Amino acid sequence: MYAKQESIVFGAGCFWGVEKHFESIPGVIDVKSGYAGGNYQNPTYNTVLKYRYNPPKGIVNHTESVKVIFDNTKVDAKTLIKEFWELHNPTQGNRQGNDIGNNYRSAIFYTNENQKRIAFETKDEYQKLLSKAGYGKITTQIEPLDKFYDAEDYHQNYLQKNPNGYCPNHATGVKFEKQKKALPFIEPLKDKEIVVIDAPFCPYCEKFKKDVTSSYKGSLPLRTVQKEQLKGFSISTNLNATPTILFIQDGKEIFSYRGYMDKKEFYKALGSFKLGEDTEAYRVAFKKGTDGRFCKQYDIFKNTPDGVFVDKLSGDVLFDTRDRFNSHSGWLSFYKAVDGSTIEKEDNSYGMRRVEVIAKKSGIHLGHVFDDAPGGRQRFCINATVLDFVPRSKIDK
Repeated sequence: MYAKQESIVFGAGCFWGVEKHFESIPGVIDVKSGYAGGNYQNPTYNTVLKYRYNPPKGIVNHTESVKVIFDNTKVDAKTLIKEFWELHNPTQGNRQGNDIGNNYRSAIFYTNENQKRIAFETKDEYQKLLSKAGYGKITTQIEPLDKFYDAEDYHQNYLQKNPNGYCPNHATGVKFEKQKKALPFIEPLKDKEIVVIDAPFCPYCEKFKKDVTSSYKGSLPLRTVQKEQLKGFSISTNLNATPTILFIQDGKEIFSYRGYMDKKEFYKALGSFKLGEDTEAYRVAFKKGTDGRFCKQYDIFKNTPDGVFVDKLSGDVLFDTRDRFNSHSGWLSFYKAVDGSTIEKEDNSYGMRRVEVIAKKSGIHLGHVFDDAPGGRQRFCINATVLDFVPRSKIDK
């Protein structure tokens, strides 16, 4: 399971109401009232009150805070930090309304670099909105969390225990701009497709996009969406981890993979899904097999018009008809591969000394290269079942 639990600490005045507010947000796992931001150990309610006006020299008082523990696959840090800004008046310094003292100062204590970035970015954004509404400068303390001290038991869930207790509203009424409309639903496509479930601020989703999907050009449709967008699909996998890669046929999940997949894992799974593990193409691609001589696919491809041959899985262009020649061997033959599209590797299997040709992106086996073409040139002897043909007129410019 790749769902990730995070925590962040906020100070926005009396912690009773702040705790109640964040507990009501879906995706928040737990909220604790406590103390943070000071430089002395084991603070208590009495000590933070004692030091709220004129602390002794060298003492930095703690502020009343809440520690918010949340599932970042259900609610992201940006949502929570925006809630923090809108919940109180961050321009008042050492107070919130009639609660006066340094223990009521506004503060964000972040626990990772993503939270830090969002805190400062949203501060700048909110400052513009506050200034437009006539408020002064934000005084919020934004620092990394050193240590959070739980408050006394009677402060925890205080307003649940005391529903008529003190819960002032210090919000300015200034709101961030409305969020964009909900993402549109997607419905199943006919036949086979790949659906990738991601989520905002998911580092493994970004890595999968960078390493795999951003360069995928295969013929099977691949769509990246959030789980809330699915409509009319039959999915058996729990979509609480991101990324989740779904291999779907006619709207029904065939199989899935939860979590990050590298290119090798992805293309092997795609090969199983698209080609079928009992096919000659799969045997060639992943078990270093060889097409039958003068096979059906060879007969189709040997005289195709002007165009290119692409990797059956990744869609990468591998060979050009301009480099094709008839070697009378029964396998497709080319003088060379498209620059940068393949890898050549020594192959001493079956007691022979050969050079294997591998598709650089998908890693599938393509064939072998020999030095026996006319004119002393190389002959790339390539299996037809792992290729698709694209006429030059349809190649993307």
